[in-house]
Amino acid sequence: MECAVERVATAIRHKIRSEKGEVEVMIGSQIQKTREASGRIAAAERLFVLDLAGGRVFSMNPDGSEPTTLVSGCHLPDGIVVDVEAGHIYWTNMGVPSKNDGSIERADVDGKNRKTIIPVGNTHTPKQLHLDKQNGKLYWSDREGMRVMRSNLDGSYIETLVESGRGDADRGDATKWCVGITVDAEHGHFYWTQKGPDNAGLGRILRANIELPRGQTPASRNDITVLFDGLPEPIDLELDLDNRVLYWTDRGDPPRGNTVNRAPMDAKPGDRASEIVVTHLMEGIGIALDVPGDRMFVTDLGGSIYSAKLDGSEMRALAFAQGNLSGIAYARVFPKKS
Repeated sequence: MECAVERVATAIRHKIRSEKGEVEVMIGSQIQKTREASGRIAAAERLFVLDLAGGRVFSMNPDGSEPTTLVSGCHLPDGIVVDVEAGHIYWTNMGVPSKNDGSIERADVDGKNRKTIIPVGNTHTPKQLHLDKQNGKLYWSDREGMRVMRSNLDGSYIETLVESGRGDADRGDATKWCVGITVDAEHGHFYWTQKGPDNAGLGRILRANIELPRGQTPASRNDITVLFDGLPEPIDLELDLDNRVLYWTDRGDPPRGNTVNRAPMDAKPGDRASEIVVTHLMEGIGIALDVPGDRMFVTDLGGSIYSAKLDGSEMRALAFAQGNLSGIAYARVFPKKS
């Protein structure tokens, strides 16, 4: 089970290496804001991170400084996105899988005005979350619900896009568990992971059209493409749409697990080779990209947050022993007008 925090030590102090060399441990300097030529603050770069064990949403600067708890009392939070324009953060609460009590919440970027937008009973175990701001949609994977789902930003008009199984018998088959999600709205595709059992090498990454084919159902749609299979345990996904590259974390065992991987999005069948760019994570979960800044940010259940270039080089630890970390988001947040 993804949220099995008992599998992870609460304090991790170990040497980490990426494919490009040894990681530098860094809890850093004070570079946190960009300024316009006039000198006034334009936006603050922030990371937004979820702590499963602590049930909290917290934020920090991209160098690891100024950590601030925004929201507490969350029910096993897992996926997070930031709507910069509206000044909101959204996150999923997995809940307890046997109780079918997952939910999705929203708050302002400072943690105020917290609100449940997808109440208990509408999604089973919501995992990674994706914001399609242009079309006003939230997408998420529902693990024990065995679904890919979406709604409007206010939580209305909940839809199921993919249904990989139904009922308790199917729920016991981890190959049907949907976990990661990302969307290429311009090209009309969404991508998701089905992780499989622990370290079984049965994980998959799949793609389908955003629009359900006419006359088909989420359980019977025939436009699903399996991009990668035989993976240890693929978890969260991110897209570099500028360079057409798919990134994902894998929490399985080494050498292919506990990694960040990437592959071209548009490669033809037979040419879909993936590349491991980061290794030696402690059950890697969350990933966020800052493509203009040539940076990725990664979390693991060991409680660490890392940054690296998009090719995996210059990796360094921003924080460690922060609990059991799941989702992460990067955003340039504009301060509220006084």
